[in-house]
Amino acid sequence: MLKIKLDPITFAIIKNALDTMVDDMAYAVMRTARSPIIRDVLDYSVTMCDAQGRILSQAKTVALHLGAVPDAMDVVLKKFAGRWEQGDVVVLNDPYEGGMHLPDIFMFKPVFLDGRLQGFAVVIAHHCDVGGRVPGSNAADSTEIFQEGLRIAPMKLYSRGERNETLFEIIAKNVRLPELVFGDLDAQLATCNIGERELLRLIDRYGENDLIAYFDELLDYGERLTRGAIAKWPQGSFEFTDHIDDDGFSPDPIPIRCKITVKGDHLLVDFAGSSPQVKGAINSTLSFVKSSTYLTVRCALGADVPNNAGVYRCIDVVAPEGSILNPRIPAPVAARALTGYRVVDAVFGALAQIAPEKVMAAGEGGNTVIALSGVDPVRKESFILVDMINGAWGGRANKDGIEGVTNPSQNMSNLPVETLEARYPIVIEEYGFRADSGGAGRFRGGLGLVRQYRLASDDVVAQVRSDRAVHVPYGLFGGDAGAGSRNVLNPSTTNEVLPSKFTRSLPIGSVIRHEQAGAGGYGAPGERELSSIEKDVRNGKVTRAAAEYRYGVTFNGEEIARQGDR
Repeated sequence: MLKIKLDPITFAIIKNALDTMVDDMAYAVMRTARSPIIRDVLDYSVTMCDAQGRILSQAKTVALHLGAVPDAMDVVLKKFAGRWEQGDVVVLNDPYEGGMHLPDIFMFKPVFLDGRLQGFAVVIAHHCDVGGRVPGSNAADSTEIFQEGLRIAPMKLYSRGERNETLFEIIAKNVRLPELVFGDLDAQLATCNIGERELLRLIDRYGENDLIAYFDELLDYGERLTRGAIAKWPQGSFEFTDHIDDDGFSPDPIPIRCKITVKGDHLLVDFAGSSPQVKGAINSTLSFVKSSTYLTVRCALGADVPNNAGVYRCIDVVAPEGSILNPRIPAPVAARALTGYRVVDAVFGALAQIAPEKVMAAGEGGNTVIALSGVDPVRKESFILVDMINGAWGGRANKDGIEGVTNPSQNMSNLPVETLEARYPIVIEEYGFRADSGGAGRFRGGLGLVRQYRLASDDVVAQVRSDRAVHVPYGLFGGDAGAGSRNVLNPSTTNEVLPSKFTRSLPIGSVIRHEQAGAGGYGAPGERELSSIEKDVRNGKVTRAAAEYRYGVTFNGEEIARQGDR
Protein backbone atom coordinates (compact mmCIF):
# COMPACT_ATOMS: atom_id res chain seq x y z
CA MET A 1 0.00 0.00 0.00
CA LEU A 2 1.37 3.40 -1.00
CA LYS A 3 1.90 5.86 1.82
CA ILE A 4 -0.21 9.00 1.61
CA LYS A 5 0.42 12.46 3.00
CA LEU A 6 -1.93 12.93 5.94
CA ASP A 7 -3.81 16.20 6.10
CA PRO A 8 -4.46 17.49 9.68
CA ILE A 9 -7.85 18.94 8.76
CA THR A 10 -9.00 15.69 7.18
CA PHE A 11 -7.62 13.84 10.21
CA ALA A 12 -9.73 15.98 12.56
CA ILE A 13 -12.83 15.51 10.42
CA ILE A 14 -12.44 11.72 10.36
CA LYS A 15 -11.80 11.60 14.10
CA ASN A 16 -14.92 13.64 14.81
CA ALA A 17 -16.93 11.61 12.30
CA LEU A 18 -16.06 8.42 14.19
CA ASP A 19 -17.00 10.02 17.51
CA THR A 20 -20.33 11.14 16.09
CA MET A 21 -20.90 7.72 14.54
CA VAL A 22 -20.60 5.84 17.82
CA ASP A 23 -22.70 8.38 19.71
CA ASP A 24 -25.46 8.05 17.08
CA MET A 25 -25.25 4.30 17.57
CA ALA A 26 -25.59 4.74 21.33
CA TYR A 27 -28.77 6.80 20.89
CA ALA A 28 -30.16 4.08 18.62
CA VAL A 29 -29.80 1.49 21.38
CA MET A 30 -31.58 3.79 23.82
CA ARG A 31 -34.45 4.39 21.39
CA THR A 32 -35.01 0.78 20.35
CA ALA A 33 -34.19 -1.44 23.35
CA ARG A 34 -37.07 -3.18 25.10
CA SER A 35 -35.87 -3.74 28.67
CA PRO A 36 -35.46 -0.89 31.20
CA ILE A 37 -31.96 -1.99 32.20
CA ILE A 38 -30.77 -1.07 28.71
CA ARG A 39 -33.22 1.65 27.68
CA ASP A 40 -33.44 3.56 30.98
CA VAL A 41 -30.49 2.46 33.13
CA LEU A 42 -28.23 2.61 30.02
CA ASP A 43 -26.27 -0.55 30.76
CA TYR A 44 -24.80 -0.98 27.29
CA SER A 45 -21.84 0.10 25.17
CA VAL A 46 -21.01 0.63 21.53
CA THR A 47 -17.78 0.99 19.59
CA MET A 48 -16.35 0.77 16.09
CA CYS A 49 -13.26 -1.29 15.31
CA ASP A 50 -11.07 -1.46 12.23
CA ALA A 51 -10.51 -4.64 10.22
CA GLN A 52 -7.85 -5.74 12.73
CA GLY A 53 -10.33 -5.44 15.59
CA ARG A 54 -8.72 -2.32 17.09
CA ILE A 55 -11.06 0.17 18.79
CA LEU A 56 -11.25 3.37 16.73
CA SER A 57 -13.75 5.25 18.87
CA GLN A 58 -16.12 4.47 21.71
CA ALA A 59 -19.39 6.11 22.65
CA LYS A 60 -20.18 7.82 25.96
CA THR A 61 -21.60 4.60 27.33
CA VAL A 62 -20.46 2.09 29.99
CA ALA A 63 -16.69 2.57 30.04
CA LEU A 64 -16.22 -0.61 32.08
CA HIS A 65 -17.31 -2.69 29.07
CA LEU A 66 -15.16 -1.29 26.34
CA GLY A 67 -11.66 -2.11 27.53
CA ALA A 68 -12.74 -5.76 27.41
CA VAL A 69 -13.47 -5.55 23.67
CA PRO A 70 -9.84 -6.21 22.57
CA ASP A 71 -9.77 -9.58 24.36
CA ALA A 72 -13.18 -10.52 22.96
CA MET A 73 -12.14 -9.44 19.47
CA ASP A 74 -9.01 -11.59 19.69
CA VAL A 75 -11.17 -14.65 20.39
CA VAL A 76 -13.63 -13.83 17.61
CA LEU A 77 -10.94 -13.04 15.02
CA LYS A 78 -9.12 -16.30 15.69
CA LYS A 79 -12.27 -18.40 15.59
CA PHE A 80 -13.67 -16.93 12.38
CA ALA A 81 -10.46 -16.15 10.50
CA GLY A 82 -11.13 -16.69 6.79
CA ARG A 83 -14.79 -17.46 7.43
CA TRP A 84 -16.32 -13.98 7.53
CA GLU A 85 -19.07 -13.23 5.01
CA GLN A 86 -21.33 -10.31 4.22
CA GLY A 87 -24.35 -10.37 6.54
CA ASP A 88 -22.68 -12.31 9.34
CA VAL A 89 -23.38 -11.35 12.95
CA VAL A 90 -21.47 -12.99 15.82
CA VAL A 91 -22.53 -13.06 19.48
CA LEU A 92 -20.87 -14.30 22.68
CA ASN A 93 -21.28 -13.98 26.42
CA ASP A 94 -19.03 -16.70 27.86
CA PRO A 95 -16.69 -15.07 30.43
CA TYR A 96 -14.12 -17.78 29.77
CA GLU A 97 -14.13 -17.18 26.03
CA GLY A 98 -14.04 -13.42 25.54
CA GLY A 99 -17.02 -12.27 27.63
CA MET A 100 -17.38 -10.61 31.05
CA HIS A 101 -20.50 -12.05 32.71
CA LEU A 102 -23.41 -13.88 31.15
CA PRO A 103 -26.02 -11.06 31.01
CA ASP A 104 -23.61 -8.98 28.86
CA ILE A 105 -24.05 -10.24 25.30
CA PHE A 106 -21.43 -8.98 22.83
CA MET A 107 -22.51 -8.54 19.21
CA PHE A 108 -20.04 -8.08 16.34
CA LYS A 109 -21.02 -7.26 12.77
CA PRO A 110 -18.24 -7.27 10.14
CA VAL A 111 -18.45 -4.51 7.54
CA PHE A 112 -17.54 -5.38 3.94
CA LEU A 113 -16.90 -3.40 0.77
CA ASP A 114 -16.78 -5.47 -2.42
CA GLY A 115 -15.99 -8.55 -0.35
CA ARG A 116 -13.14 -6.91 1.57
CA LEU A 117 -13.38 -6.64 5.37
CA GLN A 118 -13.31 -2.99 6.50
CA GLY A 119 -14.11 -3.10 10.19
CA PHE A 120 -16.59 -4.15 12.86
CA ALA A 121 -19.61 -2.57 14.52
CA VAL A 122 -19.75 -3.74 18.14
CA VAL A 123 -22.59 -3.47 20.67
CA ILE A 124 -22.57 -4.88 24.22
CA ALA A 125 -25.84 -4.95 26.16
CA HIS A 126 -26.79 -6.17 29.62
CA HIS A 127 -29.85 -8.37 29.09
CA CYS A 128 -32.59 -8.65 31.69
CA ASP A 129 -32.19 -12.43 32.00
CA VAL A 130 -30.13 -15.22 30.45
CA GLY A 131 -31.44 -18.06 32.59
CA GLY A 132 -29.72 -19.76 35.51
CA ARG A 133 -30.81 -20.44 39.06
CA VAL A 134 -31.99 -16.91 39.89
CA PRO A 135 -34.06 -14.47 37.76
CA GLY A 136 -31.86 -11.77 36.25
CA SER A 137 -28.83 -14.09 36.09
CA ASN A 138 -26.87 -11.65 38.25
CA ALA A 139 -26.89 -13.18 41.75
CA ALA A 140 -23.82 -12.71 43.94
CA ASP A 141 -24.41 -16.02 45.77
CA SER A 142 -23.94 -18.45 42.89
CA THR A 143 -20.96 -20.72 43.44
CA GLU A 144 -20.09 -21.85 39.91
CA ILE A 145 -20.52 -20.52 36.38
CA PHE A 146 -22.95 -23.33 35.52
CA GLN A 147 -25.56 -21.84 37.88
CA GLU A 148 -25.47 -18.42 36.26
CA GLY A 149 -27.29 -19.01 33.00
CA LEU A 150 -26.85 -19.78 29.32
CA ARG A 151 -23.23 -19.63 28.13
CA ILE A 152 -22.86 -18.66 24.48
CA ALA A 153 -19.51 -19.39 22.91
CA PRO A 154 -18.61 -17.12 19.95
CA MET A 155 -21.02 -18.18 17.21
CA LYS A 156 -22.98 -16.71 14.34
CA LEU A 157 -26.42 -15.39 15.22
CA TYR A 158 -26.80 -14.57 11.51
CA SER A 159 -24.90 -16.18 8.66
CA ARG A 160 -24.96 -14.28 5.35
CA GLY A 161 -28.04 -12.47 6.67
CA GLU A 162 -29.92 -15.66 7.59
CA ARG A 163 -31.01 -16.24 11.20
CA ASN A 164 -29.41 -19.10 13.09
CA GLU A 165 -32.74 -20.60 14.12
CA THR A 166 -31.07 -23.22 16.28
CA LEU A 167 -29.36 -20.60 18.42
CA PHE A 168 -32.53 -18.51 18.65
CA GLU A 169 -34.45 -21.55 19.84
CA ILE A 170 -31.79 -22.42 22.42
CA ILE A 171 -31.96 -18.87 23.78
CA ALA A 172 -35.78 -18.94 23.87
CA LYS A 173 -35.78 -22.19 25.86
CA ASN A 174 -33.27 -20.94 28.45
CA VAL A 175 -34.31 -17.40 29.35
CA ARG A 176 -37.31 -16.30 31.41
CA LEU A 177 -38.39 -13.35 29.26
CA PRO A 178 -37.54 -14.29 25.65
CA GLU A 179 -39.57 -11.47 24.11
CA LEU A 180 -37.50 -8.87 25.94
CA VAL A 181 -34.23 -10.65 25.18
CA PHE A 182 -35.05 -10.94 21.47
CA GLY A 183 -36.21 -7.32 21.40
CA ASP A 184 -32.91 -6.20 22.86
CA LEU A 185 -30.94 -8.39 20.43
CA ASP A 186 -32.89 -6.71 17.62
CA ALA A 187 -31.89 -3.31 19.06
CA GLN A 188 -28.24 -4.40 19.06
CA LEU A 189 -28.51 -5.57 15.46
CA ALA A 190 -30.22 -2.37 14.32
CA THR A 191 -27.40 -0.41 15.96
CA CYS A 192 -24.73 -2.54 14.26
CA ASN A 193 -26.47 -1.82 10.95
CA ILE A 194 -26.15 1.92 11.62
CA GLY A 195 -22.42 1.50 12.29
CA GLU A 196 -22.05 -0.50 9.08
CA ARG A 197 -23.90 2.13 7.05
CA GLU A 198 -21.92 5.05 8.42
CA LEU A 199 -18.54 3.36 8.03
CA LEU A 200 -19.33 2.63 4.38
CA ARG A 201 -20.29 6.28 3.91
CA LEU A 202 -16.95 7.32 5.36
CA ILE A 203 -15.13 4.94 3.00
CA ASP A 204 -17.11 6.28 0.06
CA ARG A 205 -16.07 9.82 0.94
CA TYR A 206 -12.37 9.30 1.66
CA GLY A 207 -11.45 6.06 -0.07
CA GLU A 208 -10.57 2.70 1.38
CA ASN A 209 -6.78 2.99 1.38
CA ASP A 210 -6.69 6.57 2.62
CA LEU A 211 -9.07 5.78 5.45
CA ILE A 212 -6.91 2.87 6.62
CA ALA A 213 -3.97 5.26 6.81
CA TYR A 214 -5.98 7.76 8.84
CA PHE A 215 -7.21 5.01 11.16
CA ASP A 216 -3.59 3.95 11.79
CA GLU A 217 -2.66 7.54 12.51
CA LEU A 218 -5.61 7.98 14.86
CA LEU A 219 -4.41 5.04 16.96
CA ASP A 220 -0.83 6.32 16.87
CA TYR A 221 -2.09 9.75 17.92
CA GLY A 222 -3.84 8.24 20.95
CA GLU A 223 -0.64 6.41 21.85
CA ARG A 224 1.56 9.50 21.45
CA LEU A 225 -0.63 11.67 23.70
CA THR A 226 -0.83 8.94 26.32
CA ARG A 227 2.92 8.34 26.33
CA GLY A 228 3.54 12.08 26.47
CA ALA A 229 1.39 12.37 29.60
CA ILE A 230 2.91 9.32 31.32
CA ALA A 231 6.46 10.53 30.60
CA LYS A 232 5.76 13.60 32.77
CA TRP A 233 4.72 11.51 35.77
CA PRO A 234 7.17 10.66 38.57
CA GLN A 235 9.10 7.47 37.86
CA GLY A 236 8.94 4.47 40.17
CA SER A 237 6.39 2.16 41.77
CA PHE A 238 3.31 3.29 43.67
CA GLU A 239 1.09 0.90 45.66
CA PHE A 240 -2.40 0.95 47.11
CA THR A 241 -4.67 -1.68 48.70
CA ASP A 242 -8.43 -1.50 48.99
CA HIS A 243 -10.92 -4.14 50.14
CA ILE A 244 -14.25 -5.70 49.29
CA ASP A 245 -16.21 -6.37 52.48
CA ASP A 246 -16.94 -10.05 51.76
CA ASP A 247 -18.16 -12.44 49.07
CA GLY A 248 -21.49 -13.24 50.72
CA PHE A 249 -20.24 -16.55 52.14
CA SER A 250 -17.15 -15.78 54.20
CA PRO A 251 -16.97 -12.63 56.37
CA ASP A 252 -13.28 -12.24 55.58
CA PRO A 253 -12.29 -9.02 53.78
CA ILE A 254 -11.06 -9.42 50.21
CA PRO A 255 -7.94 -7.39 49.37
CA ILE A 256 -7.39 -5.79 45.97
CA ARG A 257 -3.72 -4.82 45.75
CA CYS A 258 -2.45 -2.60 42.98
CA LYS A 259 1.10 -1.57 42.13
CA ILE A 260 1.65 0.91 39.31
CA THR A 261 5.17 1.12 37.94
CA VAL A 262 5.93 4.18 35.83
CA LYS A 263 8.89 3.48 33.57
CA GLY A 264 9.57 6.12 30.96
CA ASP A 265 6.36 6.53 28.99
CA HIS A 266 4.86 3.16 29.93
CA LEU A 267 2.81 1.78 32.84
CA LEU A 268 2.82 -1.68 34.37
CA VAL A 269 -0.20 -2.26 36.60
CA ASP A 270 0.31 -5.38 38.70
CA PHE A 271 -2.35 -6.88 40.99
CA ALA A 272 -0.10 -9.47 42.64
CA GLY A 273 -1.13 -10.03 46.25
CA SER A 274 -4.84 -9.66 45.56
CA SER A 275 -7.21 -12.26 46.97
CA PRO A 276 -7.41 -15.76 45.51
CA GLN A 277 -10.65 -16.45 43.65
CA VAL A 278 -13.62 -16.69 46.00
CA LYS A 279 -16.68 -18.87 46.41
CA GLY A 280 -19.19 -16.10 45.68
CA ALA A 281 -19.89 -14.71 42.22
CA ILE A 282 -17.73 -11.59 42.50
CA ASN A 283 -14.73 -13.01 40.65
CA SER A 284 -13.73 -10.93 37.65
CA THR A 285 -12.28 -11.98 34.30
CA LEU A 286 -8.88 -10.51 33.47
CA SER A 287 -10.42 -8.73 30.46
CA PHE A 288 -12.73 -6.83 32.82
CA VAL A 289 -9.81 -6.00 35.12
CA LYS A 290 -7.95 -4.61 32.11
CA SER A 291 -10.97 -2.53 31.18
CA SER A 292 -11.29 -1.17 34.73
CA THR A 293 -7.60 -0.26 34.72
CA TYR A 294 -7.58 1.36 31.28
CA LEU A 295 -10.53 3.62 32.07
CA THR A 296 -9.08 4.70 35.42
CA VAL A 297 -5.74 5.64 33.89
CA ARG A 298 -7.66 7.40 31.14
CA CYS A 299 -9.33 9.59 33.80
CA ALA A 300 -5.88 10.86 34.80
CA LEU A 301 -4.96 11.82 31.23
CA GLY A 302 -5.84 15.01 29.39
CA ALA A 303 -9.25 15.55 27.82
CA ASP A 304 -7.63 15.70 24.37
CA VAL A 305 -6.58 12.02 24.47
CA PRO A 306 -8.93 10.07 22.16
CA ASN A 307 -10.72 7.01 23.49
CA ASN A 308 -9.19 4.38 21.24
CA ALA A 309 -6.92 1.35 21.34
CA GLY A 310 -3.81 3.51 21.08
CA VAL A 311 -4.18 4.26 24.80
CA TYR A 312 -4.03 0.55 25.65
CA ARG A 313 -0.61 0.14 24.01
CA CYS A 314 0.92 2.16 26.85
CA ILE A 315 -0.45 0.06 29.71
CA ASP A 316 0.29 -3.55 30.67
CA VAL A 317 -2.06 -5.18 33.19
CA VAL A 318 -1.23 -8.43 35.00
CA ALA A 319 -3.03 -10.42 37.69
CA PRO A 320 -2.18 -13.87 39.10
CA GLU A 321 -4.06 -16.78 37.58
CA GLY A 322 -6.46 -18.24 40.12
CA SER A 323 -6.99 -14.88 41.80
CA ILE A 324 -10.25 -12.99 42.13
CA LEU A 325 -8.99 -10.87 39.22
CA ASN A 326 -8.11 -13.78 36.92
CA PRO A 327 -10.14 -16.80 38.06
CA ARG A 328 -10.06 -20.37 36.79
CA ILE A 329 -13.22 -22.04 35.54
CA PRO A 330 -15.77 -22.82 36.99
CA ALA A 331 -15.50 -19.74 39.25
CA PRO A 332 -18.77 -17.72 39.22
CA VAL A 333 -18.56 -14.16 37.87
CA ALA A 334 -22.15 -12.87 37.68
CA ALA A 335 -21.55 -9.98 40.11
CA ARG A 336 -18.05 -9.25 38.83
CA ALA A 337 -18.85 -5.54 38.40
CA LEU A 338 -18.43 -5.03 42.14
CA THR A 339 -14.83 -6.21 41.89
CA GLY A 340 -14.29 -4.04 38.84
CA TYR A 341 -15.35 -1.00 40.86
CA ARG A 342 -12.89 -1.90 43.59
CA VAL A 343 -10.16 -2.25 40.97
CA VAL A 344 -11.04 1.29 39.88
CA ASP A 345 -10.76 2.50 43.47
CA ALA A 346 -7.42 0.72 44.01
CA VAL A 347 -5.95 2.12 40.79
CA PHE A 348 -7.20 5.61 41.70
CA GLY A 349 -5.53 5.20 45.10
CA ALA A 350 -2.19 4.45 43.45
CA LEU A 351 -2.66 7.21 40.86
CA ALA A 352 -3.30 9.72 43.66
CA GLN A 353 0.40 9.38 44.51
CA ILE A 354 1.33 10.04 40.88
CA ALA A 355 -1.11 12.70 39.65
CA PRO A 356 -2.99 13.96 42.76
CA GLU A 357 -4.62 16.86 40.95
CA LYS A 358 -6.28 14.46 38.49
CA VAL A 359 -7.73 11.97 40.96
CA MET A 360 -10.80 12.02 43.21
CA ALA A 361 -11.30 10.30 46.56
CA ALA A 362 -13.23 7.02 46.53
CA GLY A 363 -16.79 7.18 45.29
CA GLU A 364 -19.73 5.18 46.63
CA GLY A 365 -18.05 1.91 45.67
CA GLY A 366 -19.94 1.35 42.44
CA ASN A 367 -23.64 0.97 41.90
CA THR A 368 -25.79 -1.15 44.17
CA VAL A 369 -27.90 -3.75 42.37
CA ILE A 370 -31.38 -4.48 43.70
CA ALA A 371 -32.99 -7.26 41.63
CA LEU A 372 -36.65 -8.10 42.30
CA SER A 373 -38.61 -10.75 40.41
CA GLY A 374 -41.95 -12.52 40.62
CA VAL A 375 -45.42 -12.47 39.07
CA ASP A 376 -47.32 -9.21 38.63
CA PRO A 377 -50.73 -9.77 40.29
CA VAL A 378 -52.48 -7.32 37.94
CA ARG A 379 -50.86 -8.18 34.61
CA LYS A 380 -50.61 -11.88 35.49
CA GLU A 381 -47.14 -12.07 33.96
CA SER A 382 -43.61 -12.56 35.17
CA PHE A 383 -41.43 -9.54 35.86
CA ILE A 384 -37.73 -9.02 36.51
CA LEU A 385 -36.49 -5.66 37.76
CA VAL A 386 -32.74 -5.10 37.84
CA ASP A 387 -32.39 -1.71 39.51
CA MET A 388 -28.92 -0.19 39.63
CA ILE A 389 -28.53 2.64 42.12
CA ASN A 390 -25.81 5.07 41.05
CA GLY A 391 -24.56 7.35 43.78
CA ALA A 392 -21.66 9.69 44.37
CA TRP A 393 -18.20 10.90 43.40
CA GLY A 394 -15.43 11.56 45.88
CA GLY A 395 -14.07 14.99 46.64
CA ARG A 396 -11.63 16.36 44.07
CA ALA A 397 -8.60 18.61 44.17
CA ASN A 398 -10.70 21.73 43.57
CA LYS A 399 -14.36 20.66 43.86
CA ASP A 400 -16.77 18.75 46.04
CA GLY A 401 -17.89 15.33 44.94
CA ILE A 402 -21.22 15.31 43.15
CA GLU A 403 -24.13 13.04 43.96
CA GLY A 404 -27.08 11.33 42.33
CA VAL A 405 -24.93 10.53 39.31
CA THR A 406 -23.19 7.57 37.80
CA ASN A 407 -19.90 6.23 39.04
CA PRO A 408 -17.26 7.64 36.64
CA SER A 409 -16.58 4.12 35.36
CA GLN A 410 -20.15 3.58 34.23
CA ASN A 411 -21.97 6.40 32.43
CA MET A 412 -25.26 4.87 33.53
CA SER A 413 -28.48 6.35 34.89
CA ASN A 414 -30.79 5.83 37.84
CA LEU A 415 -34.13 4.34 36.82
CA PRO A 416 -36.83 7.02 37.28
CA VAL A 417 -39.36 6.24 39.99
CA GLU A 418 -42.24 6.89 37.60
CA THR A 419 -40.92 4.33 35.09
CA LEU A 420 -40.26 1.76 37.79
CA GLU A 421 -43.69 2.03 39.41
CA ALA A 422 -45.49 2.01 36.04
CA ARG A 423 -43.84 -1.24 34.95
CA TYR A 424 -43.50 -3.24 38.15
CA PRO A 425 -45.65 -4.15 41.21
CA ILE A 426 -43.35 -2.09 43.43
CA VAL A 427 -43.85 1.21 45.28
CA ILE A 428 -40.87 3.49 45.96
CA GLU A 429 -41.47 4.94 49.42
CA GLU A 430 -38.29 7.02 49.59
CA TYR A 431 -35.65 8.13 47.12
CA GLY A 432 -33.21 10.88 47.99
CA PHE A 433 -29.89 11.96 49.41
CA ARG A 434 -28.50 10.45 52.61
CA ALA A 435 -27.56 13.35 54.86
CA ASP A 436 -24.10 13.31 56.50
CA SER A 437 -22.93 10.38 54.34
CA GLY A 438 -20.28 12.31 52.39
CA GLY A 439 -16.79 12.31 53.88
CA ALA A 440 -15.71 15.64 55.35
CA GLY A 441 -12.79 17.43 53.72
CA ARG A 442 -11.59 20.64 52.17
CA PHE A 443 -13.77 19.35 49.38
CA ARG A 444 -16.61 17.16 50.65
CA GLY A 445 -17.44 13.74 49.29
CA GLY A 446 -20.76 13.31 47.52
CA LEU A 447 -23.76 11.95 49.40
CA GLY A 448 -24.99 8.41 48.98
CA LEU A 449 -28.60 7.73 48.02
CA VAL A 450 -31.48 6.13 49.89
CA ARG A 451 -33.94 3.94 47.95
CA GLN A 452 -36.83 2.19 49.75
CA TYR A 453 -39.03 -0.39 47.99
CA ARG A 454 -42.42 -1.78 49.10
CA LEU A 455 -43.39 -5.02 47.35
CA ALA A 456 -46.92 -5.19 45.91
CA SER A 457 -46.53 -8.81 44.81
CA ASP A 458 -46.14 -12.04 46.76
CA ASP A 459 -43.20 -14.47 46.74
CA VAL A 460 -40.79 -11.94 45.30
CA VAL A 461 -37.21 -13.13 44.88
CA ALA A 462 -34.96 -10.31 46.10
CA GLN A 463 -31.27 -10.19 45.24
CA VAL A 464 -29.03 -7.48 46.59
CA ARG A 465 -25.42 -6.84 45.62
CA SER A 466 -23.91 -4.05 47.65
CA ASP A 467 -20.65 -3.31 49.46
CA ARG A 468 -18.73 -0.64 51.39
CA ALA A 469 -20.53 -1.40 54.67
CA VAL A 470 -17.30 -2.27 56.51
CA HIS A 471 -14.50 -1.03 54.26
CA VAL A 472 -15.90 2.41 53.60
CA PRO A 473 -14.91 4.75 50.73
CA TYR A 474 -11.52 6.26 51.52
CA GLY A 475 -10.67 9.95 51.67
CA LEU A 476 -7.50 11.47 50.25
CA PHE A 477 -4.89 13.85 51.66
CA GLY A 478 -6.53 14.17 55.07
CA GLY A 479 -10.13 13.87 53.90
CA ASP A 480 -12.48 11.69 55.90
CA ALA A 481 -13.98 8.44 54.63
CA GLY A 482 -17.60 8.33 53.55
CA ALA A 483 -20.32 6.63 55.60
CA GLY A 484 -20.81 2.89 55.13
CA SER A 485 -23.76 1.32 53.32
CA ARG A 486 -26.69 -0.47 54.99
CA ASN A 487 -29.56 -2.77 53.97
CA VAL A 488 -32.66 -3.01 56.15
CA LEU A 489 -35.78 -5.18 55.89
CA ASN A 490 -39.04 -3.64 57.14
CA PRO A 491 -37.42 -0.60 58.81
CA SER A 492 -40.63 0.56 60.54
CA THR A 493 -41.38 -2.83 62.13
CA THR A 494 -38.76 -5.57 62.53
CA ASN A 495 -35.91 -3.29 61.35
CA GLU A 496 -33.80 -6.32 60.39
CA VAL A 497 -30.32 -5.40 59.20
CA LEU A 498 -29.48 -7.51 56.16
CA PRO A 499 -26.07 -8.55 54.81
CA SER A 500 -24.52 -6.70 51.91
CA LYS A 501 -25.11 -9.61 49.48
CA PHE A 502 -28.06 -11.98 49.62
CA THR A 503 -30.87 -13.74 47.76
CA ARG A 504 -34.16 -14.15 49.61
CA SER A 505 -37.87 -14.76 48.95
CA LEU A 506 -40.14 -12.08 50.46
CA PRO A 507 -43.93 -11.81 50.97
CA ILE A 508 -46.19 -9.04 49.71
CA GLY A 509 -45.90 -5.83 51.73
CA SER A 510 -42.24 -6.34 52.57
CA VAL A 511 -40.07 -3.21 52.57
CA ILE A 512 -36.42 -3.17 51.52
CA ARG A 513 -34.37 -0.09 52.36
CA HIS A 514 -30.92 0.49 50.92
CA GLU A 515 -28.70 3.26 52.28
CA GLN A 516 -25.80 3.71 49.93
CA ALA A 517 -22.29 4.56 51.07
CA GLY A 518 -21.16 8.15 50.78
CA ALA A 519 -17.98 9.18 48.99
CA GLY A 520 -14.68 10.18 50.59
CA GLY A 521 -13.50 13.72 51.19
CA TYR A 522 -10.39 15.40 49.72
CA GLY A 523 -8.09 17.48 51.92
CA ALA A 524 -8.29 18.28 55.62
CA PRO A 525 -11.80 19.17 56.92
CA GLY A 526 -10.35 22.13 58.84
CA GLU A 527 -9.48 23.77 55.52
CA ARG A 528 -13.07 23.84 54.23
CA GLU A 529 -14.53 27.27 53.59
CA LEU A 530 -17.11 28.32 56.17
CA SER A 531 -19.45 29.42 53.41
CA SER A 532 -19.38 25.92 51.94
CA ILE A 533 -20.19 24.34 55.32
CA GLU A 534 -23.03 26.81 55.86
CA LYS A 535 -24.43 26.04 52.40
CA ASP A 536 -24.31 22.28 53.07
CA VAL A 537 -26.24 22.75 56.32
CA ARG A 538 -28.78 25.04 54.65
CA ASN A 539 -29.34 22.47 51.88
CA GLY A 540 -29.75 19.58 54.32
CA LYS A 541 -26.68 17.72 53.09
CA VAL A 542 -24.90 18.07 56.44
CA THR A 543 -26.64 18.40 59.80
CA ARG A 544 -25.54 21.03 62.29
CA ALA A 545 -24.38 18.36 64.71
CA ALA A 546 -22.22 16.72 62.04
CA ALA A 547 -20.81 20.07 60.94
CA GLU A 548 -19.82 20.93 64.51
CA TYR A 549 -18.18 17.55 65.07
CA ARG A 550 -16.48 17.04 61.71
CA TYR A 551 -15.49 20.59 60.81
CA GLY A 552 -14.96 22.12 64.29
CA VAL A 553 -17.49 24.92 63.81
CA THR A 554 -20.16 26.47 66.02
CA PHE A 555 -23.52 28.02 65.18
CA ASN A 556 -25.05 31.08 66.78
CA GLY A 557 -28.44 31.33 65.15
CA GLU A 558 -27.63 31.46 61.45
CA GLU A 559 -24.04 32.58 61.98
CA ILE A 560 -21.21 30.06 61.67
CA ALA A 561 -17.67 30.33 63.03
CA ARG A 562 -14.66 28.15 63.81
CA GLN A 563 -14.66 26.84 67.35
CA GLY A 564 -12.61 29.21 69.49
CA ASP A 565 -13.07 32.16 67.11
CA ARG A 566 -16.02 33.67 68.98
